[in-house]
Amino acid sequence: MRKKIILIIAFLIVCSAFYNLYPEEKLPLNTQVDYLVIQKSNRKLLAYSKNKLIKTYQISLGDHPLGHKEIEGDEKTPEGIYTINAKNPNSGYHKNLGVSYPNQQDIVKAKRLNKSPGGDIKIHGIRNHLSFIGKFQRFFDWTNGCMALTNSEIDELYRAVKIGTTIEIKP
Repeated sequence: MRKKIILIIAFLIVCSAFYNLYPEEKLPLNTQVDYLVIQKSNRKLLAYSKNKLIKTYQISLGDHPLGHKEIEGDEKTPEGIYTINAKNPNSGYHKNLGVSYPNQQDIVKAKRLNKSPGGDIKIHGIRNHLSFIGKFQRFFDWTNGCMALTNSEIDELYRAVKIGTTIEIKP
């Protein structure tokens, strides 16, 4: 019985390592992404170039992803149309692309609630010094309202997305 348990554990470790290390298809080096769509309900980020879907990524969201972000600290990902307004190669989460949240409507709504709308919504990689987590980060929602990818995925998007690119975040 003990040998079976050890074999099962070893098998699970090998399968887990294979899953995490198995290479996925990459964007071609000179690809220019000009439109991003987030499908929160499916945990997907869709990257488009010239109206053609070129890659789909699996993402993680905030701890409370349902509904539109209303106030700072609600751990929700905003919904609506925004732009990529910053690129940070020295993020605490590998690299990031800044999202232009809050917009004017978000600010007005939060003021009605007498709260701050928050900010610093990003598409980012894995927390620095934890990159070994790799694809396992996809198994649960763990951000404070951002959209998380693996480090290799944010690397390729970072190269392919320009500041000013439209991002549509859907429920």
